[in-house]
Amino acid sequence: MFAFKMSSPVEVIRGLSERMKRRRIQHGLTQRELATRSNVSYGSLRLFEESGKISLESLVKIAFVLEAEAEFDHLFPSRPPQNIDDVVDRPLKQRVRRR
Repeated sequence: MFAFKMSSPVEVIRGLSERMKRRRIQHGLTQRELATRSNVSYGSLRLFEESGKISLESLVKIAFVLEAEAEFDHLFPSRPPQNIDDVVDRPLKQRVRRR
């Protein structure tokens, strides 16, 4: 059967910041070293690890330093067709309106 994982935005953010911190430690970097290498302020990095608050631009910079940038490709994947109507209607939905 299907396994549904229910989580809130707060839980997603907390998990993301915890995974980033683990990755930072695995790379043997201090917060200051990662901040310097990623060109993200030390305060922003500290705030992210403590509260999960960070700009998307800073998060992407950190991901590049921690060799995790490819994981953003999985954030909003295309949804596979669920039924024949999705396949038949898809070209119409994807059509760009030109003026």
